[in-house]
Amino acid sequence: MAKKSYTLSVLLLSGLIAGITLSAATQAAESSSFLDMVDVYGDFRFRFEQDWDSTKSDGSERSDRARARIRGRIGLKITPNEFFEINTRLRTGAKDSQQSPHWTIADFSGNSTGTHAVVFDKWYGKLKKDHLWVWGGRNGLPIWKQNELLWDDDVTVIGGATGIKDYQLGAGKFSVNAGYVRLPDGMREDHGDMPFAQLVYSTRLNNIALTVAGGLLALDGDSSTPDVLRQGNGNRDYTIWVGNLQARTEISGLPVSLGFDVMHNSEDYSVAELAGTPAGTTDDDTDGYVIQVRLGENSNQGDWLIGYSYADIETLAVNASYAQDDWMRWGSSTQTDASDFHGHEFRAAYVLPGKIKVLARFYSVESNNNPQDGNRFRIDFNKKF
Repeated sequence: MAKKSYTLSVLLLSGLIAGITLSAATQAAESSSFLDMVDVYGDFRFRFEQDWDSTKSDGSERSDRARARIRGRIGLKITPNEFFEINTRLRTGAKDSQQSPHWTIADFSGNSTGTHAVVFDKWYGKLKKDHLWVWGGRNGLPIWKQNELLWDDDVTVIGGATGIKDYQLGAGKFSVNAGYVRLPDGMREDHGDMPFAQLVYSTRLNNIALTVAGGLLALDGDSSTPDVLRQGNGNRDYTIWVGNLQARTEISGLPVSLGFDVMHNSEDYSVAELAGTPAGTTDDDTDGYVIQVRLGENSNQGDWLIGYSYADIETLAVNASYAQDDWMRWGSSTQTDASDFHGHEFRAAYVLPGKIKVLARFYSVESNNNPQDGNRFRIDFNKKF
């Protein structure tokens, strides 16, 4: 299955690149400059992070930690015309981490700063026509979401995907996202497959914009030993049903949004399939939900935003190796155990001159099944170019 999936994605990517290359050659002959098709893009982040009052799953205390981190990404996009695109991107981050692109440049608590490497996290060809699109290669998971509690933005997958975007249906717009991909095992290997599908509908009710989405992620584990994935996450199957609801409006000219997400893993696990999970986990720990509210926006200079989220994610509601790595310190130096918790996120954002976006977040979380807990503060300075 793994070789078949990988071969399919390579064939699809090769076909797309062949078509794009032919189109690019034709366009170049008619264009005054090939550089008109090329866009170099990227971003840089500086982060300060503090963790304190954290307890391990065995009840012992973690040492407090403060550190400075950076993230750098640079990409190249070639667009010979409105239908075709070739995109590749290089990022910082450890090769053993699919969740984090950050380098630690200073640890003020005397810990190791870890390894510093760069990896290609995106390389794909994309075709789009009217409302239809298809891509093959390595890219972010193309699903609509309002947070990273199910799937981290930094986790990229290898395979192919297709969909329909913003097709007018009645008083609203309808989108479809679907594909078949290989799952990352760090940034060195892949491990397991995942077909996925999602339906999204957006409409307006008076002055309220509504988005409703529902989908399925069917992770097919691989019986071979993963390279770096923890807690049996590379071997175990997950059949995750996801529902999303978001309402957006304005109050006295100020943008306000309210969101709700629910997740349910319908797999029925045996005792053997629970191997590697945190102490106290049962086969009933398969549900999760998130409630969030945002006030303001952070697009242009002078914009500000504040927000609050509450999450309760049981151990097997998501695959912890592919979910967010923001809320807690749990796991290893390169892998976050991003499930089996409930807790809070408070955030505040402001856009400085030069469109430098500042984002401050405070997290307080506790495990659902053992004494593990922790507090975390992060402040990021982000700049795109």
